[in-house]
Amino acid sequence: VQLVESGGGLVQAGGSLRLSCAASGSTFSIKVMGWYRQAPGKQREMVATITSGGGTTNYADSVKGRFTISRDNAKNTMYLQMNSLKPEDTAVYYCNTRETGSSHWGPGTQVTVSS
Repeated sequence: VQLVESGGGLVQAGGSLRLSCAASGSTFSIKVMGWYRQAPGKQREMVATITSGGGTTNYADSVKGRFTISRDNAKNTMYLQMNSLKPEDTAVYYCNTRETGSSHWGPGTQVTVSS
């Protein structure tokens, strides 16, 4: 599975961005997709995940009510709609997939929120 993120950028606090993650390759094997982020000097953390078929979602407490994860299986693409962005949301955002016995990461996209 190959992953490419897009949609990052610079936005003012309170603004919105939508991230996309395009998957290719053995996409039929994907069980769970998710967004993770890593800020400078911090560990990578889970932001949101979504299951392949049922669309069950899970969010970090810090983004609940502000971020929405979704996926379009026909396009093999996952999205992260980010609203009411805060400076503490500044990080590199990574797309992740989990299959039976393996996991894949995209190269990441930078999101910077100015105060």
